[in-house]
Amino acid sequence: MSRYFNIAGPCNPVDHYMIDASERLKAVLPLIDQKQYFVIHAARQSGKTTLLLDLTAQLNSSGRYYALYCSLEALQGVTDPKEGIPACVKSIKSALLFSKIPGIERFAASADFSDVTNVLKNELATFCHVLDKPLIIFFDEADCMSQGTLISFLRQIRNGYNTRAQAPFVHSLALVGMRNISGSLFNIVTKSLTLQNFTYEEVRDLYAQHTADTGQVFEENAVVLAFEQTQGQPWLVNAIARVVIMEILASDYSKPVTALLVDKAIQNIILRRDTHIDSLLERLNEERVKKVIEPIIIGEGSEIDKLSDDFNYVKDLGLIRDTKDTLEPANPIYGEVIIRTLSYNTQDSLQKSENP
Repeated sequence: MSRYFNIAGPCNPVDHYMIDASERLKAVLPLIDQKQYFVIHAARQSGKTTLLLDLTAQLNSSGRYYALYCSLEALQGVTDPKEGIPACVKSIKSALLFSKIPGIERFAASADFSDVTNVLKNELATFCHVLDKPLIIFFDEADCMSQGTLISFLRQIRNGYNTRAQAPFVHSLALVGMRNISGSLFNIVTKSLTLQNFTYEEVRDLYAQHTADTGQVFEENAVVLAFEQTQGQPWLVNAIARVVIMEILASDYSKPVTALLVDKAIQNIILRRDTHIDSLLERLNEERVKKVIEPIIIGEGSEIDKLSDDFNYVKDLGLIRDTKDTLEPANPIYGEVIIRTLSYNTQDSLQKSENP
């Protein structure tokens, strides 16, 4: 199982480098063998989807199971189960079309969508009944579900799980997203797993793959700075290398990657607000995020209730880290982005109040 990164960027799609992710989630395969339902949660762009696709391929190639990757992103904002549950069933049906699982035409062939409290459970049970191998499903973007749709989904999955001794149902199932959405309604979950950031050694190894491929050297100080500033956040680790190699050095592999170039790349990423940074800025506009972030920035993190939903939400988003001694932004790059954004918003509010 690996996480892939395109250091050389979209102009060179063959230049993919990978970090083995099996150690981070080495508990997954035993859970599947034990017929367990579990949660995988990690911050945005940390390699969850790549891991799931890798797991799906690995399990299918083993010959023991049928594994299905299914994204529930289409359910974002669909809170009414009368719309959400049929959309979920259709997402599964769509995912099956791109799988090699046999008999996919049977799934939801005559689904009764008027019975939204049972249709998901019934269709999965009927489908599992005709399969000659156990079915595993990885539901990616599961935290896109909310309110009535989420409650109905969890209840139906739980009901199917609880009656597996009497009727076939999904052998093992994972809910995957940024947040741990299981809660009390889904108390059949045996474990909640998370995908950690890269270690320094993994960042070094990732960059070393580029060196082995092209001969371009990452100086030790450059690797150290990249790790210190990103704390191993996968998207940032990759983005720094991409900006230095493709943009600053214009893919001239004869020039080494220095700490000075890494620092320049970091400033470029912050100032030009790439998609990942823009997503971070959007989160800072949420009131529940502000309630946690602002005290941390002004040094009053000790006043935050670490058992609150707001704190857990911000932590699950990957915006902060809880060290032994203090609460702080997840990495120095996020810290600078957060400070700049909060300062700008404060100045903007003052100017508007002075000039109504």
